[in-house]
Amino acid sequence: MIVGSGARASGEGGAVQGDSGVEFSIRSGMSAAPSNPLERQMEIRKLLLIGGSGFLGSHLANVLSGRGYRVTVPTRRRERAKHLLPLPTTDVVEADVHDPAALGKLVSGQDAVVNLVGILHSRSGRPYGRDFAQAHVELPRAIVAACLKAGVTRLLHVSALKADASAPSEYLRSKAAGEAAVQEAGKSIATTIFRPSVVFGPGDSFLNMFAQLSRRFPVLPLACPHARFQPVFVDDVAHAIADSLTRPDALDMTYELCGPKVYTLRQLVEYVGETIHCRRPIIGLSQGLSYLQAAVMEWMPGDLMSRDNVASMQVDNVCEGCALPFGLIPTPLEAVAPGWLGFHVPRARFAPLRQKAHR
Repeated sequence: MIVGSGARASGEGGAVQGDSGVEFSIRSGMSAAPSNPLERQMEIRKLLLIGGSGFLGSHLANVLSGRGYRVTVPTRRRERAKHLLPLPTTDVVEADVHDPAALGKLVSGQDAVVNLVGILHSRSGRPYGRDFAQAHVELPRAIVAACLKAGVTRLLHVSALKADASAPSEYLRSKAAGEAAVQEAGKSIATTIFRPSVVFGPGDSFLNMFAQLSRRFPVLPLACPHARFQPVFVDDVAHAIADSLTRPDALDMTYELCGPKVYTLRQLVEYVGETIHCRRPIIGLSQGLSYLQAAVMEWMPGDLMSRDNVASMQVDNVCEGCALPFGLIPTPLEAVAPGWLGFHVPRARFAPLRQKAHR
């Protein structure tokens, strides 16, 4: 779903103007080189992918590299991003993006910046905890400042579905504050914000977590069993972000990204169990017991669940509509998930091939 308003035609010659007032020229043939430096950003060749070593970032780096972009991925430990090293146009550099000086050097010389940084757990605080503040609010603000200083005029920012300053969870409130920090860039930077629902795919920490729990425990006490989600495939999110780089109609826009179907959390856990041939009895917990379970899990290793996660699930994580931007078709979970969740099951290995054949 599209939230807000975007670019509009302005005059002749294919000029497009975003709501920020930034004009971009849609050039074809042997037109004259644009005089406005902002116009040149539609010819993006080099970009900085902050958070590029994570789950979504790795998929996006692969898509961008395949399209010929020169991608720089900063990481505190290069070892953590070694899976990106084979990508031919991707550079992995060790740097701390929370250090303003280091961030400034990274941004300098880029045509665009993409911020994917997001965390699910933080020390608690009001209106949000310190860790959420650093990752979701202070970092986007610092990225905007670095872009302004370096003259980078294109910024893509991944937020979260249902981010709102009055949301019940610190996570969603901090994500809303991060969006506000990006939008404060005003007329100097053309921005695009994405709000995905829960993202699934190979290597995710959502469906794969439930698969691990199903294999490990004979019974699954499930917090918030009636919470509603509209999971979106990681490749769909990656292509939406990549497509927006060259689309004038994406300027100053906010896009909700969801899959084609809404599920309750119970339905998703049941589906995972069926797919891996490891069905377990599910005991749905009340709201009080959900918070109690999360409070206990906060003391366990692995960051499985927090009380703030439970608070986030009090809001339905679904889009008003299920259409992806730019004509992209949302991928059904059932079409691809068996390809990695149940890979030990012979039939599941052919799920990706069936999806490509539209069967």
